[in-house]
Amino acid sequence: MTAKLSDSLTFHRGPALKNRLVLAPMANDQSHADGCVGDDEVRWLVARAEGGFAMTLTTATWVHLAGKGMAGQLGISSDEHIAGLSGMAQRLHAAGAACAVQLYHGGRRAIALPGQRPVAPWDDAETGARALSTVEVEQMVEDFILAALRAERAGFDGVELHGAHGYLLAAFLDRDNNHRSDRYGGSLENRSRVLIEIVDGIRTRARPGFQIGVRLSPERWGIDLGEMRELAQRLMIGGKIDYLDLSLWDCFKEADDPAYKGKPLIDHFTDLPRGNTRLGVAGKITDAATAQRCLDHGADFVLIGRGAILHRDFARQASADAGFRCVERPVTAEYLHSQAIGPAFVQYLRTWKGFVAAA
Repeated sequence: MTAKLSDSLTFHRGPALKNRLVLAPMANDQSHADGCVGDDEVRWLVARAEGGFAMTLTTATWVHLAGKGMAGQLGISSDEHIAGLSGMAQRLHAAGAACAVQLYHGGRRAIALPGQRPVAPWDDAETGARALSTVEVEQMVEDFILAALRAERAGFDGVELHGAHGYLLAAFLDRDNNHRSDRYGGSLENRSRVLIEIVDGIRTRARPGFQIGVRLSPERWGIDLGEMRELAQRLMIGGKIDYLDLSLWDCFKEADDPAYKGKPLIDHFTDLPRGNTRLGVAGKITDAATAQRCLDHGADFVLIGRGAILHRDFARQASADAGFRCVERPVTAEYLHSQAIGPAFVQYLRTWKGFVAAA
């Protein structure tokens, strides 16, 4: 029997979810320049927890200053970040939601530090990024592991590794460009080694019940769909992660790769063996019917981004009303403020075509 949006969901590790709706990790620029938590960041997340989302994921949170991608982006590279994150976790739990930190390094898409170049798996002429040495890659793996342990100390239920959208972990998966000659380039096994080593390190050093998720995207940025199917299955049946989060841009579009035409993108992953691992999907889900359709196609849960921006209580409304649809866009800044969206987040959303009405 197909699950309903209002059904609960258990995981091999970590708390059960009260429904199948999860707040997607959303860039929002609402924290401080040093990476410490901002009040508007907490307000945004707590409002979604109060609005019925079973789990809230933070914005992409940098594990090293060189990986910071936005001026007001959340950080977790130092023990100094723990106090603010701890307060956030306490409030999210009090509001009835599980919570996780999305761990990230911007790589060649990061803000260059003064006098330094951004970093990548290879020398990238387009962005000016330089290739990391093998020793630096090993340190980056450790940076992710230490960040996860800080999230654990702060009281979060788990972490999600951001391996999508061309950021550093995804760049290692780039078949077109990652031709490193060390153990981190060339074959898919080598290109995915960074991700696997981070998962292994967290699983070894965190408490047994700490939850680990991984976000992947199956296309663009040099990513090959066939390879991502292979990696997704390896991760899901490997027993070390608890969920896979697929960022599909549009769950029901056809694949870009001609070899995979003929069925929705989501179906290329829901048919894979997954062991005890749960499978979540994200991509243009702004109404209850589309969210339910994801479950009908075999997803275990659905991650909501734009819908959660437009309605702080999207989860509650979609669970209760099969006909629920988001408000039409564009919306006014005033409307967004009413949904617990701070000024910096509104300014960022103005860069999205047709999302915010002209002032």
